[in-house]
Amino acid sequence: MEIEHAIQKAKQNDQKAFNYLLHTYWEDVYGFQLKRIGNENDAEDITIQTFSKAFDKIETYNQEYVFKTWLITISKNLHIDLLRKEKSSISRQITKSDEKAINQVLDESPSAEDKIITEQNLAKLLRDIKKLKPHYQEVINLRYFQELSYKEISVELKEPINNVKVKLLRAKKLLAEIIQTP
Repeated sequence: MEIEHAIQKAKQNDQKAFNYLLHTYWEDVYGFQLKRIGNENDAEDITIQTFSKAFDKIETYNQEYVFKTWLITISKNLHIDLLRKEKSSISRQITKSDEKAINQVLDESPSAEDKIITEQNLAKLLRDIKKLKPHYQEVINLRYFQELSYKEISVELKEPINNVKVKLLRAKKLLAEIIQTP
């Protein structure tokens, strides 16, 4: 499949085209982030986010530019956003009085009320998960309820690990939107 053809098919929401683009450019974007960050997990997370965002916004891609450059730009911007968030959320230094307060922690085992609230929240979460398309429900179930690794999910679904990662990211994003909708 030619890149331009794959991009056109992806703009029509063709999953095979998305997969082709993901496989074609995964190493480029991941390698770019790995050089920037130096941490495999963070580079992988940003790469997954890059493809997710690119696939969500594929209709905005301008063919006058090289697709790889467009992906790298998205990736770079996501990394910059992450750095800004980290910088703004850096916690203050712990003082001696803070240390004393930390050491005086009360018993935080859940009360009967806490257990009921947790069960109600779990029931709502399960209802929200059922609002997702079946393939998203499945990947959420395998990852968070059966606690399978990406590799195990890949084997279970007979899909490449990169697809599993992007699918899980999309599933989480969709689930977050469902949860936030009143």
